[in-house]
Amino acid sequence: MNSIEIIAQIIGIIAMTFNILSYQGKRQRTVIALQLFGAALFSVNYLLLGATIGGILNILGTIRAVIFFFKDKFKADRIPWLLAFAASYILVYILNFTVFKKEPTVFNLIVEFLPVIGMLALNIGFMLKSSADIRKCGLVGSPAWLIYNIVAGSWGAIICEAFTLISIFVGMLRHDKNPIKDK
Repeated sequence: MNSIEIIAQIIGIIAMTFNILSYQGKRQRTVIALQLFGAALFSVNYLLLGATIGGILNILGTIRAVIFFFKDKFKADRIPWLLAFAASYILVYILNFTVFKKEPTVFNLIVEFLPVIGMLALNIGFMLKSSADIRKCGLVGSPAWLIYNIVAGSWGAIICEAFTLISIFVGMLRHDKNPIKDK
């Protein structure tokens, strides 16, 4: 492993910390703020590893988090924002195979679409009203990112998604309606 890969892995582990902690936030703004820092660092992590779509989607994720952090000012919970972000994710997917010259094998077409699914799921979670909704959408997005991260070789991102899934479940038990806890 060369020094760039080592730096990438260290940045990924720091990013992982922000994302894992985010799902423990009781307030939606806390979840979004922590995910903002995680996305910014993961964009660097992926780009250093040569995982272009992961890097660019995380740059868009950072922008998305800023917009949703100030959701009232930007009216971010409106459908045009969802459509704009969805279109940008799909555009990045297409650019990945055209401009960035990723080979369009069946495997690559599927694996490279997984982070798009992850981004869309979290985007929908951000549009909804509660941290519970973000956690539910995380149950869709996190497994999609996990598979992509394994292929991309980002240790921090792999560990992040494994812990994120655990953190989502713990957050659900702690903060969301729980029939066992409510009795």
